[in-house]
Amino acid sequence: MYPRPFEYHRASSLAEAIALLAQLGAEAKVIAGGQSLIPLMKLRFASPAHLVDLNFIPKLEYVEQRDGALRLGPLTRHSQIESSETASRIPIVHDCAAGIADVQVRSQGTIAGSLAEADPSGDWAPVLIVLDAQVHCVGAKGERTVPVREFLLDAYTTALSHEELIRDISLKIPGRGSGGAYIASKRCPQVYASASAAVQLNMSGDVCESASIALGAMGLTAIRPTEAEAALTGKPLNETTMKQAADAAMAATEPQPDMRGSAEYKRTLVGALLREAISVAARRARGETVAVSHHYA
Repeated sequence: MYPRPFEYHRASSLAEAIALLAQLGAEAKVIAGGQSLIPLMKLRFASPAHLVDLNFIPKLEYVEQRDGALRLGPLTRHSQIESSETASRIPIVHDCAAGIADVQVRSQGTIAGSLAEADPSGDWAPVLIVLDAQVHCVGAKGERTVPVREFLLDAYTTALSHEELIRDISLKIPGRGSGGAYIASKRCPQVYASASAAVQLNMSGDVCESASIALGAMGLTAIRPTEAEAALTGKPLNETTMKQAADAAMAATEPQPDMRGSAEYKRTLVGALLREAISVAARRARGETVAVSHHYA
């Protein structure tokens, strides 16, 4: 099926893109990588009258370390993050970027586009939540910074107004003794996750000083199971505490049954993924180099 007719507008700056959105109204959509919007348009699930293309705005693709933070430009492709030495210093970020779909999607899709889509099964939201990322927005009323936990409001809904864009995303670089991991289960590489778990731990020997956990595809937004975090904090990591964390995380989920599995299957699956992610995060916090990959079934 072909998309319905639309008018194409090529923005040369963020200011021009914002002005176009204000001028064109609610029937205008922004296009970055197009990996979510274009398929929806082909199926006619989305039929914008206008497309405002951001791809020709210069200097919006970057992975930089500035003032102790990792800064990611809105048009930065997943593949750029995957291959970046700077981003790889935070292993959980590399886990996420390298596991998104296939090489074609990673070469076109953008981190800001993925975040703004706010798909409950998307990969980036859980990772950015456990890293306390900040979303820097710009619009007709100026600039503002929104913590990613407050940016994602509901399924496919964010804190962005219609005339507002993501200027960049920043996250603090974890210090020594900190390690993270992101692991998802997918039916095949090209589809969204059936379940996913992101974990960032601060360790002192075998004791977990603090834990940040987020689960993907388990509700209308990525879920932060605070009781699961509490089950690990201040305690030695072992089979007992990891099981307690997994049980608490499973109890916090609200998955919907669909072609990917029943609600009970998804709860069990995310519990297993979380235990694996905790184990990897702890090993990385101790200085080990541990490679992870998603599970496909």
